[in-house]
Amino acid sequence: MSDIINVTRSSIPDFEEYCDEIRSIWESRWLTNMGEKHQQLESELKKYLGSEEVALLTNGHLALETAIEAFELKGEIITTPFTFASTTHAIVRCGCTPVFCDIDPVTYTMDASKIEALITEKTVAIMPVHVYGNFCNVYEIERIAKKHNLKLIYDAAHAFGAKKDGLSSACFGDAAMFSFHATKVFNTIEGGALCFKGSELKTRVNDLKNFGIHGPEEVMYVGGNAKMNEFCAAMGLCNLRHLDQWIEERKAVVEHYRQRLGGVEGIVLCPEQPGVDSNYAYFPVLFDGYKYDRNQVFDRLGENNIIARKYFYPITNSFDCYKGRPGFDPDMTPVAKFVGERILCLPLYAGLSLEDVDRICDVILG
Repeated sequence: MSDIINVTRSSIPDFEEYCDEIRSIWESRWLTNMGEKHQQLESELKKYLGSEEVALLTNGHLALETAIEAFELKGEIITTPFTFASTTHAIVRCGCTPVFCDIDPVTYTMDASKIEALITEKTVAIMPVHVYGNFCNVYEIERIAKKHNLKLIYDAAHAFGAKKDGLSSACFGDAAMFSFHATKVFNTIEGGALCFKGSELKTRVNDLKNFGIHGPEEVMYVGGNAKMNEFCAAMGLCNLRHLDQWIEERKAVVEHYRQRLGGVEGIVLCPEQPGVDSNYAYFPVLFDGYKYDRNQVFDRLGENNIIARKYFYPITNSFDCYKGRPGFDPDMTPVAKFVGERILCLPLYAGLSLEDVDRICDVILG
């Protein structure tokens, strides 16, 4: 039986490199609460991303919730259903109402031409999502947000290391959230970050992620606990050193997939975006009129020990937990519904051999 090819594999440094990085933690016994490694990683990420401010958090989801709380948002937030559960859940858990905008059929990101029709007197923000490393229409969305005086928070979980016109994904909107989960292009085992401008907002975010504590005898907010620990920060410092190399390895995999699957009738690949330096985070394939439908391809791969992922499926406005709520209707976002029923992400990670890519493609094309 062939070895299993998983849909992803975490990128990590050599064991000795990580041990060297955490050695000082043993000496200081400072394990959490924004210690030396935490501060160092924030500094390194500022440089790498070109962001004025970076705040590290325990995961991307709590980073999104913290952003909503830091901007004191209450009302409707225009977002997309073609995303991971976290985006929609964060809005709902913070007491806001998601309003779902359909997606562009090419990039699978929020369709900017449909945003303004959704704006009401209750709208307080727009929360678009960069999908698979594909950028949203950032300039048009920014124009709309400024015109209507709305906060703009990007879920950039898929876009770490990607650039648009030379600017990193951290540089768009009032804030950008990144996930550093183990499956991401850049990981800290578990972790996340918010990128934004302004030291005042940085103070508020740091307070909110630490129970609202502003000083030894001063609690300013009803905050939570979302502090990244030192061991996760140390993993981030190690992984950041290798990130550009790992992205190049991902690029080679993607290029091979494109050679094997490009131009096949019924198999739709995302085109490369002009002006975008990709991070090659995912390789989504849309099956529309192919000899096998998406579910059949998924099953064929599984029978050959190849794990793909129906990502994103189901779309968030069709989740069981939201059934019966006003506005949660996948038929209101027909493009997202169509794509969600046909999309499949193929295995992609640094170190995936081109021979394994051929094995995957042979099953799909067979």
